[in-house]
Amino acid sequence: MIAVLLAILIVPLAAALACLALPARAAAAVAVVSGIASFGLVLALVPDASHGDLSGLSGYLRVDAVSAVFLLATSFLYAAVATYAVGYLKSHHDDAYARRFWVGFNAFAWAMLAAPLMGSLALLWIAVEVTTVISALLVAIEDTDGAAEAAWKYVLIASAGLGLGLLATVFAYYAGSQVLGEHYNLAIQPLIQAGSRLPKTPVELAFLLAVLGYGTKVGLFPVHTWLPDAHSEAPTPVSALLSGALLATSFYAILRFYQVAGAALGTGFPREVLLAFGIASLLLASLYVFGQRDVKRLLAYSSVEHMGILAVGVSFGVPVALAGVLLHVMAHAAAKGNAFMGAGVFTVKYGTKRMSAMRGGLALLPWSGPLFLLAILALSALPPFGVFRSEFQIVAGGLSSGSYAAGAVLVVLVTLAFFGLATAATGMLLTPASPASPASPASASAPAKAPGEPTSWMVVPVLAGLAVLVLLGVHPPGELTDLIARGAAQLRGTP
Repeated sequence: MIAVLLAILIVPLAAALACLALPARAAAAVAVVSGIASFGLVLALVPDASHGDLSGLSGYLRVDAVSAVFLLATSFLYAAVATYAVGYLKSHHDDAYARRFWVGFNAFAWAMLAAPLMGSLALLWIAVEVTTVISALLVAIEDTDGAAEAAWKYVLIASAGLGLGLLATVFAYYAGSQVLGEHYNLAIQPLIQAGSRLPKTPVELAFLLAVLGYGTKVGLFPVHTWLPDAHSEAPTPVSALLSGALLATSFYAILRFYQVAGAALGTGFPREVLLAFGIASLLLASLYVFGQRDVKRLLAYSSVEHMGILAVGVSFGVPVALAGVLLHVMAHAAAKGNAFMGAGVFTVKYGTKRMSAMRGGLALLPWSGPLFLLAILALSALPPFGVFRSEFQIVAGGLSSGSYAAGAVLVVLVTLAFFGLATAATGMLLTPASPASPASPASASAPAKAPGEPTSWMVVPVLAGLAVLVLLGVHPPGELTDLIARGAAQLRGTP
């Protein structure tokens, strides 16, 4: 299994380096193969990770059930979006642009896969910082004024947040060094095991700073402000990875600090902090999904909502809620990836991101229209999709833990967000397109082209995502269920 851990690190990095020299078409093939291979390698880890921890390189690489869940979400999205991007880039006829895109795309996936593999808080911080640098370049790759502004805003806010994350790491080191000695290297597992002997105040500060710092990358309120702009201006495949994988990867870092804080302080303090940030994020997102004019900004605020759901789910602290959180990481990755990929088809077909210009989508896009509707329904937690199952478990956990008020607020805000998403999707898909008038040939509501899909490359990965959502919602595989149960136990401090 050590070879598998190394391969997960090497394959996407090698793909990124190869794309530097390859022509655009060959680079696309390399990215698709790398994505599928990475997903296969992560799948190979699941049986072992569901029964024990894996480590290599003197503990610098480490995988347990919690990190395996995040690896599954990221690697699946890497494979699906790489396939989708082959079709998306057909609208770009610049080979130099395509090569830059594939280099950055593979490097971005590599950094996000590396983060859950890191065995220490210091290496984890470095991996998350690398994702910031690479993703900012990808946000700006379209070379427009809006993209440059969004990337600059992202860099400033995320860098400030990760500065707080670094300070959190310093406090964690100080706490660990008091028990494990000055040569302690910030390895995660020894810090958790020594939790009861750690000094309380540095651990409290470390956790607060981690939530605020890494929460910047997660998109938690009030440090979410970069997220709508970056998601809107980035190429659609990058937006899918940002929303489905990057936010979750950053939340993974918070979970590691949560484990340390739980071991040192008990779960009361960290759960209260996460509940406050989670409810605030849910409230903001459920209101801001109304009135959005850009389809990708709409989905960006939906991402803020779902990160808030994760934070609230962890705050409940009981096994069923924590299992729901881990399932939600995977289900949200598939659902949000599908939603962004569907939105990308709409933007290519209509030539705009404005929802007011998108009408008659079900008639114009016979495959992508219904698939986009199903993605919106999945994000809204309707059965039989995985998001319904995960949110049901989270709410059930809240009720069983006695958090009746928080559980009720969660249900109300999620329902409110559903109405916002449903209103937007109804306009795009079910409102008939108005024919262009002679005086206004470029009528905003007129379909740009005849019915049909831009390319099957943009449909097949969405079908794969839909299959995953149904599988997670109806009957998750036994080994995956075991993995989630072990991960929930680890988050509770009872592996």
